[in-house]
Amino acid sequence: MASQGRLWQTALALPEQLLAFSLFTLAGAVTPGPNNTISTLSGATFGFRRTLPQMLGVSVGYPLMLAALGLGLGEVFKHVPWLHGAMRYVGAAFLIYLAWKLVSASATEERGTAQPVGFTEAFFFQWLNPKAWSIALGALAAFTTPGLPAADFFREVAIFTAISAIITFPALVLWCLFGVAISAMLKDEKKRRIFNYALAVILVLSIAFLFI
Repeated sequence: MASQGRLWQTALALPEQLLAFSLFTLAGAVTPGPNNTISTLSGATFGFRRTLPQMLGVSVGYPLMLAALGLGLGEVFKHVPWLHGAMRYVGAAFLIYLAWKLVSASATEERGTAQPVGFTEAFFFQWLNPKAWSIALGALAAFTTPGLPAADFFREVAIFTAISAIITFPALVLWCLFGVAISAMLKDEKKRRIFNYALAVILVLSIAFLFI
């Protein structure tokens, strides 16, 4: 109980910092990116309920990645720079796979057996997602407090991780519901497939950000 009290004391002592971090995270969560595009495309193809595992995978995976980077995992890439380069190519291949999976599922004859992006795929994709990396590293660089004792720094990272988890899921829900709404409007199967292919192309084009 004492440690929890200190955690919230740390949070309440820095309201401006927490507000700034929350707004930064919200901006990153609601703007277009691979996660949001996948949620939209999955919502349009499979509906809200079957897209829930993907949204939950992102909502758990991204905050945990943020926490791992904040607690020092980012230092690994400074000492093993080739690893980060290799992850770019793996991320590009995985994005192509996700785009193909979602587009192939949009065909009427395949909907009975096709599966949406699941929790595990979405969870591990965060380690390959260029937007997630840039937001996480930018947030840690901008909002963590230099020079804190280790215990206080860990508490600060824990607070930021909790805020990220709270913000990420509702943002994905909005994008998923957008896909569901568009799908309901596109009664014609040909138009629906054009919409799905367009989103898949956007998803593939995001590969370019891996190599910038």
